[in-house]
Amino acid sequence: TDGEMKGAILITYSTRTGSTKGVSEFIGKTLTDLGESVDVLPMNDIDILSDYSAVIAGSAIQSGKWLPEASEFIVTHKDELKKMPVAAFLVCMTLAMPKGEKYRETVSGWLDPVRSIISPIDVGLFKGALDIKKIPSFGDRLKFRLSVLFGVWKEGDHRDWDSIRDWTVNIRSHLDRSIAS
Repeated sequence: TDGEMKGAILITYSTRTGSTKGVSEFIGKTLTDLGESVDVLPMNDIDILSDYSAVIAGSAIQSGKWLPEASEFIVTHKDELKKMPVAAFLVCMTLAMPKGEKYRETVSGWLDPVRSIISPIDVGLFKGALDIKKIPSFGDRLKFRLSVLFGVWKEGDHRDWDSIRDWTVNIRSHLDRSIAS
């Protein structure tokens, strides 16, 4: 059966306030609706990748980087990841700033450490959600409150589901090609 999916697609994520988990679940639902079999799991729950035919890995951004456990996931599994199609995404508030689009190149650079290890077939840069109550550290909550006050960004959910769906559909067409080749 040439070009058919062998094994499910893993969508794995690292999140701090749940925004990236929501994006991952939405990617999973989009792929399921397209007839794929998927697992959506936090990176910390993954031991081996051999059951999967492709991986979509995403993380929230802190201080211009993927979360530590997300970078660790890539390093730990790099040999397996290099043997299969992998797409990477990030979720951040920078793109949700009033002129956020002009930071796209900077934000894309935040995935360079990932790119240098696994060469993803594609990367997604998505706006996040800001719910200050969910931020664990008092200092960080304060920083976000001040930045909202000064108009750096607005609280609320800025996730753009249409662009996430488009990216996912596009990834899937790449996956089929890389598996069939």
